[in-house]
Amino acid sequence: MFREMRRKAQQISKEECMEILLNAKTGVLGLHGEDGYPYTVPVNFVYTPPGTGNGPVSDSDGSADRGNGSESGEKKNGSAPAGDRNSLLGTIGFHCAKTGHKIDAIRADNRVSFTVIDRDEVMPKERTTKYRSVIAFGRAEFVEGDENLRRAANALGAKYSSGYEDLYMAETEDTIRRKTLCCVEITIDHMTGKIGKELMLERKNKHEND
Repeated sequence: MFREMRRKAQQISKEECMEILLNAKTGVLGLHGEDGYPYTVPVNFVYTPPGTGNGPVSDSDGSADRGNGSESGEKKNGSAPAGDRNSLLGTIGFHCAKTGHKIDAIRADNRVSFTVIDRDEVMPKERTTKYRSVIAFGRAEFVEGDENLRRAANALGAKYSSGYEDLYMAETEDTIRRKTLCCVEITIDHMTGKIGKELMLERKNKHEND
């Protein structure tokens, strides 16, 4: 289902991909847009590695809308049993308005991509850059239930508003009370990471000199 990386020598490990996702501040969400056009949008997010959180959440009836399905072979707009959504690669969470282009696109087809560029140092003389990047593919699903919404929103608050717990927790409770909070979690099915040749050479030289 997913293509293998062509330039294997520049591929980074799953562990390094996870480290990049943990530390990055912004990622680019890729969606199926309208009239066949792709739709991408930058978002703040929280990455939860496998085995460190509660995992993806289920809908209130214990099932999960899979959109157009996944490697496990669910039918389009079908559902999967609760517990089938655990990812060996972790989850990506973000919040958004309850209406808009992102929401419409996810409801139409919940298969998404998510890209993070961890480092992008321009090297003018060499006409290239030193970079590390990760692209993840998965299924985006809406967080259901007050407790799951609270967990998702407060995880974002802890990442971006550290030291202001009273403020972001109060805001979370207010938006839950007013039914205006919308959070999305992406269950990662596949991800790859890549390192630029110049950064790869820099690492090699450092290793040889240590």
